[in-house]
Amino acid sequence: MKVAMLGSGFIARFYAESLHAQRRKDHVVMVYSRNEDNAKRFADDYGLPHYSTNMEEAITHPDVDVVLISLPNHLHEAAVLACVKAKKNVICTKPLGRTAAEAKRMLDAVENAGIFGGYLEDLCYTPKFLKSIESVKRGDIGRVLWAKSREAHPGPHSDWFWDKKKSGGGAIIDLGCHCVEISRNFIGKNIKPMEVMCWADTQVHPIDAEDHAIGLVKYANGAIGQFEVSWTFRGGMDLRDEVMGTEGTIWLNSFLRTGFEMFTTGNGGEGYVAEKAESNIGWIFPVGDESHELGYPHMFTDMFSAIEEKREPLESFYDGYVVNAILDAAFKSAETKIWEPVMIEDWRGEEPKDTEKQQKSYDDTHYLIKEEILPNGDVTVILKHKKTGEVSSKVTKA
Repeated sequence: MKVAMLGSGFIARFYAESLHAQRRKDHVVMVYSRNEDNAKRFADDYGLPHYSTNMEEAITHPDVDVVLISLPNHLHEAAVLACVKAKKNVICTKPLGRTAAEAKRMLDAVENAGIFGGYLEDLCYTPKFLKSIESVKRGDIGRVLWAKSREAHPGPHSDWFWDKKKSGGGAIIDLGCHCVEISRNFIGKNIKPMEVMCWADTQVHPIDAEDHAIGLVKYANGAIGQFEVSWTFRGGMDLRDEVMGTEGTIWLNSFLRTGFEMFTTGNGGEGYVAEKAESNIGWIFPVGDESHELGYPHMFTDMFSAIEEKREPLESFYDGYVVNAILDAAFKSAETKIWEPVMIEDWRGEEPKDTEKQQKSYDDTHYLIKEEILPNGDVTVILKHKKTGEVSSKVTKA
């Protein structure tokens, strides 16, 4: 694929590094920036044949197969509509919109135009995440009861993130979009998110938006998705996920502590350590290949393969819309302090239904509550009588 990059900043460079690494066949050929110096510098750095300060010119250029939006949140909709007008396939960085209404307009426009719309949710493409999803789908951890995702760091790199009107919010819109979609994948994207309870506050920074939030998303099958997001965490970027099922548990650490640690006095020179690293002296935690650890290569492979194969990607504009709908409910709950319903105009998954909680039988007359090996080697089981509800125990001697 020949790609037009809309944007020349931090995330655009991460995308370009990934696309141009290790002899990939997909390349950026055009970059658009509102600043000509930035556009030219980006083109020079990545050896691009074209650059422009005119978005329409960049999108409609005959060499361009697909448009990659890496612009600030408030510019996503205009860029998507320009792609729709030009009938160019489009992939867009997260979050899709600042609100569900904005995301829905983009979704409808892309689908009505019959063009491809891919949602660049990179953390749903990390190698660890993809392998863990395979385990969940095989049933290795049983029925998923709870999925927790945490992203925390000292705050974003560009000024527009801190402007609520441009970004659409604070840590919730910036980081919560990752966490919510991670939980959706673990719980099942066909399971409807029903309501959200969220706490949010501005604890440190002099901004109008929240810099710290914790939320619970209740799903139709009884599962809970939990997100923890913060721009107040000191010490780098912390990305962790946990999944609890009836038959097992998964823990993922995707960044910060991934098995690469080193100490330096700083006398050997100063340099880049890793995204959001706050120091390059003392004990530091570099990342071997950030693009790979963050899922970019797998993400772009899926996107471009989906275009060629005329199929939906793993993360589509529809997924971006559902995420925005959940975050809308989170913002509202943070204000009202109560559970708020998730309003999805176009739900495409399973319809909510009454589900009975599953009870595991021990024998014909008892349910099994718990089985445990004691320190002396005895095996004890805790039972509940199916008719009377009486709880009892049974011990098998070692």
